[in-house]
Amino acid sequence: MTRLTRRYRFSASHRLHSPALSDDANRALYGKCNHPHGHGHNYILEVSLTGPLDEHGRVADRAALDGLVETAVLGEFRYRNLNLDVPEFAHLVPTSENVARVIERRLELGWRNAFPGPAPRLEKIRLFETERNIVEK
Repeated sequence: MTRLTRRYRFSASHRLHSPALSDDANRALYGKCNHPHGHGHNYILEVSLTGPLDEHGRVADRAALDGLVETAVLGEFRYRNLNLDVPEFAHLVPTSENVARVIERRLELGWRNAFPGPAPRLEKIRLFETERNIVEK
């Protein structure tokens, strides 16, 4: 098996705030990330897939992967307020862990349309929220 990883970039803002907690508890839990007006990040998303090489020496059609990532993720996340503009975060705190989880689910939902055969398979995603904050799913 061979692994292919593609890297994508997008900018988005969010606020870490749980309606289940008091304002004081949110500030204590999320610190500066709980700022009422939110804050932004320049995210880097890596999508890794694995599979055998096809007759052309490729693991996957890169254009199909790019199209899936654009449609399922980037088109709806880029330059958006995640809390307000991405439906999953209406009731889910957009921590980097939850953002990665939502991205993974969105990719899985469109995977078989982009790649109708048994391969490739989505191996993992890595989401870089900051230089020091990286989540893998």
